[in-house]
Amino acid sequence: MSRTEFVLATAIILFVAFCLGWFANWLLHRFTRVAADDVAQLDRMSQELHEAEETRDQAITYLQQREAELTNQLSQTEAELRAAMDGLRDARHEAEELRSHLNRSGAASAE
Repeated sequence: MSRTEFVLATAIILFVAFCLGWFANWLLHRFTRVAADDVAQLDRMSQELHEAEETRDQAITYLQQREAELTNQLSQTEAELRAAMDGLRDARHEAEELRSHLNRSGAASAE
């Protein structure tokens, strides 16, 4: 094989390799290409997802505020209940003392 034949064979092999690479690249881009409609749909879906996340965050904030309000209201109601129970206990104790005093005074006057 002469030098010219070697250079020519090498050039043909390199050209064929270049053509195969170009064809493989074209096939790859042909099958992985994203249509404009798909991009628009992905943009719309991402916008809807963003809006849904904002709505979720607002709902979480509202629920946290509502929970704090209800917890505060429950604490106040429990405090009022304790105060009412203490007042009722004191009133019962006082009524019992008055009954015993009346019973003693009634027993003393009967004698």
